[in-house]
Amino acid sequence: MRNGVIIDEKDNVVVAIHELEAGTDVAYPLPGGGEGHVITTEHIPLFHKIARTDIKRGEKVVKYGEYIGVATADIAAGEHVHTHNCASSDDLKDTDANDVASAASDVVAPAAAPKSTRTFRGYRRADGQVGIRNHVLVLPTSICASDTTERIARAVSGCVTFHNQNGCSQVNVDQQLTVDTLAGLAASPNVYAVLAVSLGCEGCQNDLVIDAIRKRCDKPIRSLIIQRVGGSIKAVEEGTRIARELVREASLCEREDVPVSELIFGTNCGGSDTSSGLGSNPLIGEVSDWMVSQGATTVLCETPELFGGEHILARRAATPEVGEQVLKIVRDYEKYVQMFGAEMREGNPSPGNMAGGLTTLEEKSLGCIHKAGHSPINAVYPYAAPLKSHEGLVIMDTPGNDPSSVGGIIAGGCQLVVFSTGLGTPTGNAIAPVLRITANGRTAKTMADNIDFDAQATIYGPQSMEELRDRLIDQIIAVCNGEPTCAEALGYTETALPHLCNYM
Repeated sequence: MRNGVIIDEKDNVVVAIHELEAGTDVAYPLPGGGEGHVITTEHIPLFHKIARTDIKRGEKVVKYGEYIGVATADIAAGEHVHTHNCASSDDLKDTDANDVASAASDVVAPAAAPKSTRTFRGYRRADGQVGIRNHVLVLPTSICASDTTERIARAVSGCVTFHNQNGCSQVNVDQQLTVDTLAGLAASPNVYAVLAVSLGCEGCQNDLVIDAIRKRCDKPIRSLIIQRVGGSIKAVEEGTRIARELVREASLCEREDVPVSELIFGTNCGGSDTSSGLGSNPLIGEVSDWMVSQGATTVLCETPELFGGEHILARRAATPEVGEQVLKIVRDYEKYVQMFGAEMREGNPSPGNMAGGLTTLEEKSLGCIHKAGHSPINAVYPYAAPLKSHEGLVIMDTPGNDPSSVGGIIAGGCQLVVFSTGLGTPTGNAIAPVLRITANGRTAKTMADNIDFDAQATIYGPQSMEELRDRLIDQIIAVCNGEPTCAEALGYTETALPHLCNYM
């Protein structure tokens, strides 16, 4: 019975796809054909690594055909490889502008899938954008308005909101990031209309936010200022009245057939374990390549989780300039973290990541970037910047924090996000559906309330990756047509707006 996996013929570790006891003969298929074997010398937890050969102290540990760490002790074939004998090293990669420039000229897109006639039922907006939801957004411009917006949204079916922890006591550059993010979320094609609610004395004044929204789109926007209408109770009463009017208007919108090329398709991962890099992320990558071949835009994000894999992405850039931008966002993130006397590897991998078999940040990142498939990278965007349609694969510079990274790409224009998780995470969003998949069969059972797509067949079979890709595309289309995701059904709307510095 096959009980191990290697990803690349250069790998010197095998991944256990079952929990294994000492003395187990681990059989694993070789990429070039045939079968390899190694005997375990100790207990190996599910999805953890086994040395395929002897690895001397100081030698590099290889997975995905890339360096994921350095052996901190001699490791015999069959031994467990993890944090006790493997660690990150700053010498694992070496990419400069010359490497990127030479590689960019050789970038080849994967063979395009035949053009599909697939469509979804979307809402065509006045500016040409297409939404897959028809929300009225009750938008809190600051933390002081958030409780009020929650009360309004609860009172009116068809309204959504989220808790905004920002909006006041911010330095100018930080406040501008908040304004831009709020404007992006409000401008989402999934939003028909906006009711902007402010306290009245905060930094993010209603006029400031509404002006930013109008620069991005043309849609109905109403304003409510708590300090001007008589306080919280009267604000809820007035806000509820306005929200009902907007929902009545929204109900007149009708869905129409739209080609999949109109999608801006977001990808994300969280609560990762080894199954993410083995199964669910490569599956998302297959869907991403298919979307690109159909003329859509797909988005990779989570800059801290590119660390250790950015050299691979940079070499896939469509131009040397884009390749340098890929390297720059990772360098800049590292410098930002170092300003506080910290390092990128602190807190990454997380305790849950490590329990799931991920040993180093490099290993986590190399699994993360599989969500990008094999298409050329055409652009790099700042956080929450407006994304272009029909642009192929792009990257957005976001934090690794799930609600913040998901929020950033939705503020950029993603109509939906496909989110892989190994351990299980309930992340959702008020504005766009978040469809969660896992390749960990245990998680598919223990987190069944939160998982939309069981992808464990990517590891165990019998379905092929192409069959699973087509099934996942079918489910994405169903969600675009209005089928709720688990997060939507549960009402999960967590949103975290990023900070550049502390409150003033």
